This record gives sequence, structure tokens and C-alpha cells, in this order.
Amino acid sequence: MSDEQNQAGEQTPQQFEIQKIFVKDVSFEAPGTPETFTLEWQPEVNVQLNTNARTIGDKQYEVVLSVTVTAKNDDKNAFLVEVQQAGVFGMNGFEQDQLNGMLGSFCPDILFPYAREVISDLVTRGGFPQLLLAPVNFDALYQEHLKQQAVQEQPEPVTTH
Repeated sequence: MSDEQNQAGEQTPQQFEIQKIFVKDVSFEAPGTPETFTLEWQPEVNVQLNTNARTIGDKQYEVVLSVTVTAKNDDKNAFLVEVQQAGVFGMNGFEQDQLNGMLGSFCPDILFPYAREVISDLVTRGGFPQLLLAPVNFDALYQEHLKQQAVQEQPEPVTTH
């Protein structure tokens, strides 16, 4: 009998709950200051995203969205911001593929605005112009991740000579 069915054989209703949202780790570095402030501000900004999820209890999951922003100005590092925005989510009644989608797409989508706010605040407090990250389509990123996994799991064609 599946975990997702009750004793009468009926599907357990899907339940989702945000239990806690918190900053797990944060770092801000501005190695070129104060000289960076004397240059015309035309930064080259690089954003990297990563997500991790793990089970922490019965039907409880921690999802961590890691966002790293590197800004270079005039080919010099202006600042580096790293934020790990995390959340504890309660989920019940989801099939495994649905649960994976919730952990890999839906939860990071919830966490992103919080990470975006922390990054904007840190950059501004560091003396730089406000940085607002563009919205991210976590559904598309998750689908791309699934495609890459499928390609990696396919056996390589065997060639004989």
C-alpha cells in the first residue's frame, strides 16, 4: 500500500505548509573598495543559482536556495554576494515525481524573493547602487535539470571496430 493512500485505499489529500523561512548563510565582499567607487559604474553582473533539498523529519523538508552574485566593474571585482535562503516545508500526499517538482521548483520559487531582498540590501549597504535581480523561472530550470539527468542516465552507444 502506498504512503499516499489511507487505510481505506483513498488518496491522501495533498497538503503543503511553509513552516519556516530563514537565511542560512550570507557573505558580502567588496575587495576593490574604496577605489571601485571612483570608477564609472557599468558593472558586468554574473548570477549563479543552486538548490538543495533534504528530508528533515516526517513529511518535513529543508530546501536551500543558494544565490551567488559577482559584479565586475572595469574588469575588477567590485563585489561578491552569496546568500543561502532556506525554508522548512511540510508536504503530504504527493507522489514522488510531484514531490520532486515541489522541492526542485515550487519551493525555490517561494524562497527567491527573500534571497533577492537580502542581496539588494547587502549591495546597497556595501555602498553600491541597488541591485534587483530579475525574476527566475524555476519551472524551466527544473525541467532542464530533468532533461540533463535523462541524458546522463542513457547508456552511451557502443561502437565496435
